Amino acid sequence: IVLTGGDDRLWKTWGFPDGNILLTGEGHTDWLSGCCFRPSGTQLVTSSGDTTVRIWDLSRRGCILTLRGHSRAVRGCSWHSCGDFVASASMDGTSKIWDVNSERCRYTLRGHKESVNSIEFLPFSSTVLTSSADKTLSLWDIR
Repeated sequence: IVLTGGDDRLWKTWGFPDGNILLTGEGHTDWLSGCCFRPSGTQLVTSSGDTTVRIWDLSRRGCILTLRGHSRAVRGCSWHSCGDFVASASMDGTSKIWDVNSERCRYTLRGHKESVNSIEFLPFSSTVLTSSADKTLSLWDIR
């Protein structure tokens, strides 16, 4: 299964080798910039130009949580390997670490001078890697 998101504001899961669309999700009001599966495979996270991050439940086929807090488009998102945290990177120059269980922002990471374009958790750690339009990479310890 492959997951994609695009300018059509939709995410889609595709089956292979046939390439058929298995599921489609709609709810964002602007382009999708990122999407990835929760490590358990039961949910996914998406980021969008509409400034939100959304959590989707695949069995319910719908959005179960919308995370708001960025002031500009969200450029990327990722899950922590434990499945309890989501990270987001935004054109507002910040990144956020979201606690999925409490449905709140746990940390806002400030330090880049321009748009934060990508974010990834290092596997099985409390370290986050961000890249920015200011031509820097940053490693963050989110403990």
